[in-house]
Amino acid sequence: MGLVLFLLSVGVVRTVACGGWVYITSTDDHLTHDVAMVLYLLCTLPWQLGVLYSSSKESQTAHKVHRIPGAYTTYAFFEWSLILYDVAYDAVTALEFQNFELTIVNKSPSSAAVVASASAPFVTNPEGNIAPSIIRTLTVFRGFVTETYLAFVFWSMLTSLTLLIWYFPLWYMGISGFEAFLFITLLPVFLAIAPLRRFIYKFRGLIHLLSLVGVASYLKVDPVWRLSMTACGIGLSLCAWVAGWMESSSQTGELERSALIWGLGLIMHCVVKMAWFTENPIWPIMNRDNGGLNDVGLVFGVIASLDVILRDASRSPEAKTDNKSAVKYAGSSLLAASGFGSLLFAFHSMYTDSSTIMRWTVDGYPNYGPDPVPWGIATIASLGLGLIISPYRRLTTSFGWYIVGAASCAIFYLYSSWTAFYAGLALGTYLMSITPAIIRGLSAQSPFVTLFSAFMIYNLLCLAHVWVVAYEFVPGGVYARERTDLILCVMMTLIGLGVFNASKQTRQDVQKRLAQFHILKHARFMARILVAVFIMLSALISSHRMMNSKSPVPYTTSEKSFTAGIWTIHFALDNDMWASERRMRDAIRDLELDVVGLLESDTMRIIMGNRDWAQSIAEELGYYLDFGPASMKHTWGCLMLSKFPIIKSEHHLLPSPVGELACAIHATLDVYGQPVDFIVSHNGQDENYNDRIQQTTKLAEIMRTSPNPFVFLGYVVTKPQQEIYHLLFDDGDMNDIDPTDWDRWCEYVGYRGLRRVGYARISHGGITDTEIQSGKFQVVSNPKDYWKASYDRIVESEVKPELRYPSMFYGQGIRGHRYHVFNEPRYFRD
Repeated sequence: MGLVLFLLSVGVVRTVACGGWVYITSTDDHLTHDVAMVLYLLCTLPWQLGVLYSSSKESQTAHKVHRIPGAYTTYAFFEWSLILYDVAYDAVTALEFQNFELTIVNKSPSSAAVVASASAPFVTNPEGNIAPSIIRTLTVFRGFVTETYLAFVFWSMLTSLTLLIWYFPLWYMGISGFEAFLFITLLPVFLAIAPLRRFIYKFRGLIHLLSLVGVASYLKVDPVWRLSMTACGIGLSLCAWVAGWMESSSQTGELERSALIWGLGLIMHCVVKMAWFTENPIWPIMNRDNGGLNDVGLVFGVIASLDVILRDASRSPEAKTDNKSAVKYAGSSLLAASGFGSLLFAFHSMYTDSSTIMRWTVDGYPNYGPDPVPWGIATIASLGLGLIISPYRRLTTSFGWYIVGAASCAIFYLYSSWTAFYAGLALGTYLMSITPAIIRGLSAQSPFVTLFSAFMIYNLLCLAHVWVVAYEFVPGGVYARERTDLILCVMMTLIGLGVFNASKQTRQDVQKRLAQFHILKHARFMARILVAVFIMLSALISSHRMMNSKSPVPYTTSEKSFTAGIWTIHFALDNDMWASERRMRDAIRDLELDVVGLLESDTMRIIMGNRDWAQSIAEELGYYLDFGPASMKHTWGCLMLSKFPIIKSEHHLLPSPVGELACAIHATLDVYGQPVDFIVSHNGQDENYNDRIQQTTKLAEIMRTSPNPFVFLGYVVTKPQQEIYHLLFDDGDMNDIDPTDWDRWCEYVGYRGLRRVGYARISHGGITDTEIQSGKFQVVSNPKDYWKASYDRIVESEVKPELRYPSMFYGQGIRGHRYHVFNEPRYFRD
């Protein structure tokens, strides 16, 4: 009944909103039009999903999405294109009517010839009247699109910089020295030199062109080269954007236009990453082999840069900024810097992927929270909504609106699952809505102090964001341990100071904005068009992914058998610093792993690119996914993929009084109708023995107290037959899959209440530095008879063909993966 009332309410609101944006055009009342359109978009997804969910299995045949592949996508193109058609119509008609002028004339000789004129206010500008034509519309739109692409390139390079830096301490297991590349973001400090700043702004297209060296870095195989070239690229791109803001400080129309484009670049970044399963196709960790389109991105970047060069060259001298006459507004350099530095950090850490806020707050089943598809659309829509309302400065810089943002951040941290996600959406809307005001505040202050402070604040917050989880490997880490709450408090406080500074300037900017009303009118209008386009694209991408994702089905359904595995995958970066999820996918598929635990899997942080790479494996191979402890739980991550439905799961933070925080997933799966428990865990390192004792004791307690058949897939850092080994297996009432295997150190497979079929160790193939361990099991009708194992080994010929390991991994194997240590699987009678 609750769902019925919910769908009724959503349907009514959606219908009314549709009428709002259809019958009230943006030229009549653009605020009402935009609010109605965004409300319609936000209601469409829950309406469609709710109708599908509420339909019975018998009636679902009426939905073409379940019967004809591609039918819903085709329908969606027509449905969502209504928005684009409506906005395009407004654009053309608005510009066409610029030629018309309404004049009231008194024809009596004694009266003045012209009493009043009602020409369109955005027709007039310092350069003369704009020719009202479709060609002019397309030219303006083209410029907006090309600069939005360059903003996308900026966000791509910024997010890849920290990802590339991370590769080096990952392999050094500590400070590597390459972390210093983060401070390339201080390069805009040199814009305090006025002639240099004006030169960069005058030739900004050329600077953007040179910055593409960061995109071209994928051509170098050496990781050091890729990092160095990307650092140069982001430094140049950052200078081009900031120089534009500084030189436009006296032209608020141009400045707001640039700020809107910069925000659109972030939204585009999220849309593109959704299409590539949260990877970015132009990152330097991508190439043709793993799904990259670096060459295409580079070509588009060159075209966009040349377009900027040509448009700037065609501008009349009067149109170019002369910042010598710029008026410095009241305010504080430190307050302005605080706002921008913390805002940049907030975007980078939380909103450079549409699924980040979900993974920061994910919980165990059944209260798992939203799935990235389709709910990433809501993240993108929330950012778009913030950009649409950003021109209303009296609202966005008000104290009441700041309280909304601060409260959203607090709820986001304190809660989990859906509640936290909703708060994250509100926070995203707030942050994007204040972006033009914060950038305006930055542009109006002394360049050196302001820029140095802003980017130093950003860098310090980035380091603190890393320190909270990497405290075991960095100096002074004990003081930052697990203090994300403190980072968020500092972030919102500094943003509040920036907003306070911007609110004073907002009142002084009114006349300046009116003087450039034509630029503002076009910029805001084009921004609304692109927001609608991006939301539409995200919906189409989401629909495509949902229709093409495979349903989870066990690899071998006969004999009620399944294969389980454990693998430490080093954050989905291979040994040569390329994204590795495609190679991981192929190895998991060829080994036919029905349940697999993946360790060091949490990549939802600045240093790991905010990637949720497991989405691609889960959708392409057909798995249920448990992300494991949320990113705000400060672990390196453990993740579980299952071909079997997840009945329930609990995320554990194992006792870690001294060392790094250890994580575990305890899940109950429906394996052929039999509840079977699994643990996927990643214990601490060798340096903290007492931590590992406590962590293993907790794991043993969980396993010992469960009444179900059990499989353990974990990383415990011990040799066989040592104290921690006995704690795990003896106190946990578990069987080691092969006690005769003495050549183990960290990964172990244990079981009980199941028939063990086989055990194999498979080489990593250069994807990481850790092998894959796996076991084959059968569900039995009498689990208690299999609680304790016998260890009678048999040869492969005695095993049914459908229960054998794949033959492709014998000898040299495939793609670098092969059976090693024993050079073949081991099989058992029990």
